[in-house]
Amino acid sequence: MTVDKELEKLSHSTPPAATPEARARALTAAMQAFDTAGNNALAPQGNAKAWRQSSIINWIWSPAMNKKFLAGSALATLLVIPAAGYLAIELTRNGLPIVDQTEIAGNLSRGEASKQPVATAGQPVAVAPQTPAENGSLAEQSIAGAQALQDKESPAVAKPGAARISEFDANDIATLTNKSEGSTTALGAAKRFAPAAPGIAPQQQLAEPMAAIAPSPAPPAEGRVQIQLDPNRERFANAAANPIKSVATDPVSTFSADIDSASYAFIRRSLTGGAMPDPQSVRVEEMINYFPYDWPGPDNAAQPFKATVTVMPTPWNHDTELMHVAIKGYDIAPATTPHANLVFLIDVSGSMDEPDKLPLLKSAFRLLVNRLRADDTVSIVTYAGNAGTVLSPTRVADKSKILSAIDKLEPGGSTGGAEGIEAAYDLAKQGFVKDGVNRVMLATDGDFNVGPSSDEDLKRIIEERRRGGIFLTVLGFGRGNLNDSLMQTLAQNGNGSAAYIDTLAEAQKTLVEEAGSTLFPIAKDVKFQVEFNPERIAEYRLIGYETRALKREDFNNDRVDAGDIGSGHSVTAIYEITPKGSPAVMNDDLRYGAADRAPAANADTAHQGELAFVKMRYKRPGEDKSALITTPVNDSNAVAAVDAAPQDVRFSVAVAAFGQKLSRIAAVDSYSYQAIADIAAASRGTDTFGYRSDFLSLVRLADGLSQR
Repeated sequence: MTVDKELEKLSHSTPPAATPEARARALTAAMQAFDTAGNNALAPQGNAKAWRQSSIINWIWSPAMNKKFLAGSALATLLVIPAAGYLAIELTRNGLPIVDQTEIAGNLSRGEASKQPVATAGQPVAVAPQTPAENGSLAEQSIAGAQALQDKESPAVAKPGAARISEFDANDIATLTNKSEGSTTALGAAKRFAPAAPGIAPQQQLAEPMAAIAPSPAPPAEGRVQIQLDPNRERFANAAANPIKSVATDPVSTFSADIDSASYAFIRRSLTGGAMPDPQSVRVEEMINYFPYDWPGPDNAAQPFKATVTVMPTPWNHDTELMHVAIKGYDIAPATTPHANLVFLIDVSGSMDEPDKLPLLKSAFRLLVNRLRADDTVSIVTYAGNAGTVLSPTRVADKSKILSAIDKLEPGGSTGGAEGIEAAYDLAKQGFVKDGVNRVMLATDGDFNVGPSSDEDLKRIIEERRRGGIFLTVLGFGRGNLNDSLMQTLAQNGNGSAAYIDTLAEAQKTLVEEAGSTLFPIAKDVKFQVEFNPERIAEYRLIGYETRALKREDFNNDRVDAGDIGSGHSVTAIYEITPKGSPAVMNDDLRYGAADRAPAANADTAHQGELAFVKMRYKRPGEDKSALITTPVNDSNAVAAVDAAPQDVRFSVAVAAFGQKLSRIAAVDSYSYQAIADIAAASRGTDTFGYRSDFLSLVRLADGLSQR
């Protein structure tokens, strides 16, 4: 305690001032210390050899490590790369997602390609060592090492060459990758891969499954490279939605018949795959016409089809009405069907090497062959870079020969569609059947990329051959690079139809159950023209048929091509019309329109009660002059309530509402999926094949997906 008190007392005391004597003593001491340090500065520090002191172990180890550093780094790299590849394989085996890897290798000459080892069952591929110049970058070596390890761990079980790749010229690769010519040369060949996990369903696998149906394609020609195209490059044929038109200024609507159904099948695949379809892929008229309807048909073949018109309230707008026009074609009796001369033009390019493409295609054509009669003939042409005749015209009586040729189809090469189409038409001409059905059936994923591949060039080829009486049907398969736009162009200009085959059940529907309407036309160049009465109707909007619109003058021009109708086929068109005086009218009256409307008072009174006038033109197969069918629409065609409309009419209206909602048409924004499902469920009817029940499932799927 005493010490603490003393310290506290000192802390409050003032220090004494420095005296001159003290300063002098301090300065003298400092100078002496400086001089002493200066005298000692010349003394050497450390050892005489200027080495840093170290142990004998460090003296030996350090130079060794300095000399072996590069070798040590290379050794570490060799250890890390296989470990990374092994980890990727284990992740895949356990069903865990991994990121796709890309293997980049230098350009292979023709001789080098032929020396590549091929995996066989139970035998892994041996990877030959390469020099650093051959290997390229370290990233390329890493990916190649991972691929080699995968081959070692999981021996191939498919036939040789199970993994397929498409061929392109170097200039094509430069276009696809947006790289310069020089970088394209350095790029070489690329192949995407991801090892398939056992126990995972094919549609759930993250990479292309290995197909066990074909050997490897021929090695690429010198100077060519190989690349797997990026997925989801679909191109769709569509146009802006039809606008609301004023009857006062545009009273006539003209369009071509459309019996295609590709859009509905593609939408179904998107929804069942857990994704809303691309609005551009939705063509409402193809959705409506996908379903069979029991419309009243003609009594005999003298008049190939009959029209039935129904006017009903609009479910999604109480201030407008729907004018429903249904066409039913004459159903040819099986005993009187003409002989068929069919040419299967099959895409066997590398892009077709997927389970939902070539394997499904082969199964589909087997179904069709079993449907044909013994005296029908079948030919097969394939194309993949170069076209080839697989089967000359053969009668179905020799069915085993046809089926064997189908079974032997194997994928490989790039897609040269134009040359294949010309070869197929030549075979069809060789086996031409007078007064019969002569048709080329093109089956492809639509990936035309070699040769005359522009839409206009292919359109020209199809148009020239169509005039010779040979028609075209287009069947689309698969996803990722579906060229729906080109398929539509070919089908429309080839007097044929386009369908999308996503399942074997869809193949059964298109090629077996509806074979008559698919193969046997009863009328060609079918056109519709509807004129609305301005005294009764203020506005109208055609639902769908955007890609089938025609000019008003095209209706009477027999040189203008239009759609065909097959045996027993049905075609439906729906207009949303706005009655005169309805609050739903969107367009103002014309300021100077009164004088134009005055003559209507003196018009024929027999027409004043009409709502519209429907006209149809068609040509019989083999004829060049069209015939005309007309149907007036008046109040006798109207029903007071939606429930009073015929069952098939109500179901087709539900499909129309669903298609518009998927297309994001503003008119149905406030109309719910549940309301659509209610109408469809109430009008489902017999539903022999379950198509309408499937439609209900799709509506519910879309409802759930739209709420994400």
